[in-house]
Formats: sequence, C-alpha cells, structure tokens
Amino acid sequence: MVGVVISMEEEEEVLVAPNNFSMVDEGIYRSSLPQPSNFAFLKTLNLRSIIYLCPEPYSPQNLEFLRSHNIQLFHFGIEGKTDLSVSAVKDTILEALKVLIDVRNHPVLIHCNRGKHRTGCVVGCLRKLQNWCLSSVFEEYERFAGAKSRVTDLRFIETFNILSLRQCLNSIIYRYLGRASKKPRLLYKDENLRKPQLTLV
Repeated sequence: MVGVVISMEEEEEVLVAPNNFSMVDEGIYRSSLPQPSNFAFLKTLNLRSIIYLCPEPYSPQNLEFLRSHNIQLFHFGIEGKTDLSVSAVKDTILEALKVLIDVRNHPVLIHCNRGKHRTGCVVGCLRKLQNWCLSSVFEEYERFAGAKSRVTDLRFIETFNILSLRQCLNSIIYRYLGRASKKPRLLYKDENLRKPQLTLV
C-alpha cells in the first residue's frame, strides 16, 4: 500500500508503484500523484482512465504519459482543505463517482496528491454504494490517512446521500462474476447513464 516495488529479473526492470497504491475493486485502483518513476508500473495496469482530484494542472510529463498510452483524464479539482459540506464540493464528488463506477472507463486509477483525504472520501462513498458497513468504510479510510485522518472527512462519508447517485444512474446493479467467485461488480445500463465530463489530453 505505502510503496510497492516489483522486480522483473528477466527484463532487468524494477516497477515502482505510486505511494498509497492499492486495488479498490476489480478495474479500480487508488494512489497518490504518480511520478515519472511510476510510469512503468502504471503501464502494467493497462489503464483506460485516470480520475484526478486536485485543482492544480496535471504536469506535462504526466500528460505526455497519458497521451502516449491513450489514457483519458477526468479532472475534478477539489481543494485540499476545503469544506466538504459545501454543495458545490458534494456535486463534484458525485460527478467523480459517476465516472468511477462507469465500467467503460475501467481500468481506472483515482488519485489526489497523497492518496489520502480526497481519494479516501470518494472511495468511502463508493463503499457505501457497495453496502459496506460504516465501521469498515472508516477503517479503510483511516488505514490510508493514518495520523492525518480528518473527522470532517468521516462525517462527510457518513452523511453522503448515495440515493442521489442511484437515482441518477437508476440501474446500477451488483452482478456476480461467475457462481463460484462471489465477487460483486458494479454495472449499468447504457441508456440510463449520463455522459461524464472529460478532459482531453
């Protein structure tokens, strides 16, 4: 989670994951802001999309990596210490969630700067949509946030109304991938899905 390093002896290549990297669900990953040293690792994920939650522009190096690998960038600028209870911020997180659960965007990486607070809030809201109990949602958030866990973030996750997301998509379902696997996956019906905001790179 904090740092993943994979050594490829045959190719003499070391793959370094971004800090706070983890798999959220099938086709969904989270991390801190990727650095050029992480690009080789990201290539192995075959990403289709990246959701970026910081207000700052994406760096030229990162943009070039996305262009060269045909990866879409969805940019939702949220200030690092903003009041999450503000209506505009709630709407932004809701829009990010719509992109996150749209399987047409998978595999997708979601990240902010350090992969803790903003990313943790979006993932926490996703977990509520997946019917996780609140204690497990909070435990996951705190595992990434560590000593910098924010009570305001936890309160936002707790009070986030997932009905607004369900009503918008209207047909999100959980489908088991095979009878034996018991692994739920979020799906949707195309005709009920609104086109997400896209930043072209």
